[in-house]
Amino acid sequence: MTASHLIPPLAASGSSTLLEARWYDYFPIIVYFAFVMGVGFMAKRRTASSDDFLTSGRSLPAWVTGIAFVSANLGAVEIMGMSANGAQYGLPTFHYFWIGAIPAMIFLGLVMMPFYYGSGVRSVPEFMLKRYGKAAHLINALSFALAQLLIAGVNLYLLGSIVHRLLGWPLWVALIVAAVIVFSYISLGGLSAAIYNEVLQFFVIIVALLPLTLVGLNRVGWWSGLKERITEAATTHGTGAYADPSAQLHSWPGNLLSGFDSSALSVFGIVFGLGFVLSFGYWTTNFVEVQRAMAADSISAARSAPIIGTFAKMAVPFLVIIPGMVSAVLVSEIIALKQSSLSGATASGEITYNDAVLLLMREVLPNGLLGLAITGLLASFMAGMAANISAFNTVFTVDLYERYINTKADDATYLRMGKLTTAIATIVAIFTALIASNYSNLMDYLQQLFSMFNAPLFATFIIGMFWRRATSHAGWSGLACGTLAALALNVASRTGHLTLPGQGLAFLAAGTAFAVDILVTVVVSLMTAPKPAAELEGFVYSLTPQEARTDPNEAALPWFRKPVPLAICAGALVILLNSIFH
Repeated sequence: MTASHLIPPLAASGSSTLLEARWYDYFPIIVYFAFVMGVGFMAKRRTASSDDFLTSGRSLPAWVTGIAFVSANLGAVEIMGMSANGAQYGLPTFHYFWIGAIPAMIFLGLVMMPFYYGSGVRSVPEFMLKRYGKAAHLINALSFALAQLLIAGVNLYLLGSIVHRLLGWPLWVALIVAAVIVFSYISLGGLSAAIYNEVLQFFVIIVALLPLTLVGLNRVGWWSGLKERITEAATTHGTGAYADPSAQLHSWPGNLLSGFDSSALSVFGIVFGLGFVLSFGYWTTNFVEVQRAMAADSISAARSAPIIGTFAKMAVPFLVIIPGMVSAVLVSEIIALKQSSLSGATASGEITYNDAVLLLMREVLPNGLLGLAITGLLASFMAGMAANISAFNTVFTVDLYERYINTKADDATYLRMGKLTTAIATIVAIFTALIASNYSNLMDYLQQLFSMFNAPLFATFIIGMFWRRATSHAGWSGLACGTLAALALNVASRTGHLTLPGQGLAFLAAGTAFAVDILVTVVVSLMTAPKPAAELEGFVYSLTPQEARTDPNEAALPWFRKPVPLAICAGALVILLNSIFH
């Protein structure tokens, strides 16, 4: 079964709805859209140049960029996909946050942001250009641009289908209206509008989803009642790993999530595949997130942004995974689906785990709160799509158009191209949304994309940052070979030649891409000549002076604005959470 069964064809105009919204449920939606457009108009006054439009002129405080850093990731897949995984796998899904995000975000802030920010580049591909040369830069820019169009389609697909199912709008109307709104505020205010709206969207999401978590837990008898129901379902209907309730109620060893029968392999796959390769590959090299930190007003603020984001990131599982777990014991349709999974049978019907949070809203929220929850979902989907679109227009304009197509144009031309690219990306996202409709669990789709685009990039990036001997030829060849290795495994899976349950395929593809990239980069580097040391200053750790990686004004800042104390607090807190929910 695919997610395409959840929605009608694009031309359909059925009026049946999943939820019975009242007229007053539309009020918070209208207010939210008004605020979103208002932010776009206010930010427009600060976009006189292409630099203002594409990079926000590096003028934003750390708390703004830190919240936007997380909000840009808190899109459709984070809400729907993680709720789906929570319903299907339980507590092991927490690994996506506390193992698969926090360590990498801390590493980005402490180690990598000084190079991004201090080098003065406007994008991650531009960093690759200065470290490795044009070939690696072009491969990275093209692959990143493609990935953003595909991921933007995921967010738009979910946004359009959810609006259709909740409010009864025809899908094609929902897609176009959502795309027009996102396009409007980005084209008005550029990156600043996207970032400030992401801050607004973050708080809207929190306010909207917190009641869902609390009311849902109250209905099942809070945490102890939830554990009892999960245990009863597992012992009654479960077979194999699902017969052990601890597999869903303990995060380690996480066999259900990893898909490995061996606990040792499961732990290794989660720590290395998710916690290192996928996580570091995504959070440290994905320009969608890095772009937010690079918009900060100082190097200290840029380093602090992802670390500030860790505190918000730690709280998100309680708002998305716990509701998914509650729906699996409270919502009749998800209970039936879960019983099919527990017994190893194939579910029939149109409901999938992607519906978990929507059906829980129907089950527990009264009208009024329902409208607020719908607003939170819309905010999350728009935040994700806007982040993808704003990152795409920067990379296309800076790294492709300005670098290879029109190298001598004036600033006004680049500003117009940034806005035109925003329009083109928005239109393309409508069509890439159809690709996303072929996946019943959208997290699987995203992890496959990350394994191909982010994992090999991280290998190329990290070896180039810490090994001065890495050469330009090694940069592009390692990146290309790593990407092809992950692509080959994903194709083998789609054609039935390779079968791994859970997230095992993504972990394997990411690990393979990383290993192949490292091997090819090292071998080719030893066979070719490196750049002179003078050209690598600011891009290789050992060749960059300490003063170039730090803020001279940082010593005067209070401790809660310094990256290192914040990182220590974040690290201690995530260790505590892992020990409590082990």
